[in-house]
Amino acid sequence: MITHYQTDTGKVRSHNEDSVTIVKNLNNEYLLVVADGMGGHKAGEVASSKAVTIMGSRFAKLSSIGKKEEAILWLREIVDEINLDILKYAEENIDSKGLGTTCVCAILTPEYLIFGNIGDSSGFVMKQGKLTKVTNDHTIVGLLLKNGDISEEEARNHPQKNVLMKALGSQEKVTMDMFDVETDIDSIFLCTDGLTNMVSKDQIEKILNDEMLSAEEKASKLILKANVRGGTDNITVAYLSRKEGI
Repeated sequence: MITHYQTDTGKVRSHNEDSVTIVKNLNNEYLLVVADGMGGHKAGEVASSKAVTIMGSRFAKLSSIGKKEEAILWLREIVDEINLDILKYAEENIDSKGLGTTCVCAILTPEYLIFGNIGDSSGFVMKQGKLTKVTNDHTIVGLLLKNGDISEEEARNHPQKNVLMKALGSQEKVTMDMFDVETDIDSIFLCTDGLTNMVSKDQIEKILNDEMLSAEEKASKLILKANVRGGTDNITVAYLSRKEGI
């Protein structure tokens, strides 16, 4: 496996509220996590860091995540724990009003691949050169798009495209969407909306398909492209490829 993750503040924001990690546990099972924080007085990075750090550190210590059902239960329990931790932080820090974070993750074992998502960070898989989005955005615009009320082009330019309907830390109980994906994929790609708001899926696909680029070079090129187009938000990517030499 080839893995790489990268994050960038972008061209407009004063600091980076995104967090990211890729970890492998004792049984060579992989967890990829990307989180996009929000909130006042740099609270966004606190929320996203909690999500990524808690999830990543716990996974890395596991001898194995177990069967698919056990992995789903593990994700649900740790998401509940992270959500309560963020809510507690917000209560204890009065300058952290609006504290919260998105969270998109993927767990890959030899037997299964599952994605989890809360918010509008995105999870994709690449198979035979085709990039497919697995997750659904928890936004008003994402709901309109899912229901066929607007086109992808209209969604990309919609004034409310960043209004979240669900996030960690936004309410006492939040449920993560789960997606069961076939394991015969070539790569996994996670990112925040700082990339997808600037770079289209087709353009991401083209760069990920470039066999002349290493995983690090692909990530750097995607971030550069987002920044050239304005870099209006923090930009974060996580990439796992099964192809040797990439």
